[in-house]
Amino acid sequence: MSFQLSCPNCGKRAVGEFAFRSEVLERPSQDDDFRKWAEYVYLRRNHRGKQLEWWYHRGGCQSWFLVERDTVNNTDHCSFWYKDLQQVLATEKEG
Repeated sequence: MSFQLSCPNCGKRAVGEFAFRSEVLERPSQDDDFRKWAEYVYLRRNHRGKQLEWWYHRGGCQSWFLVERDTVNNTDHCSFWYKDLQQVLATEKEG
């Protein structure tokens, strides 16, 4: 299946230009036990609906960025740089 993603730097491009990394996860602290770290590294929710994900634009600007993507129909709702994450989350809570 092919779809398009919006790079915050380059605009809409075919998904083949990008590499998916992971859904956005909260990183455990250094003091957390092995089980928490194993879950962080290996387990994913893989749920249906909107999900915040890390993507890499390997065929373009070679930048890492975040995408809010609907996993049901592969549409991206917004894409942004990591530095803007808190602002985007605050805007979503208001809306």
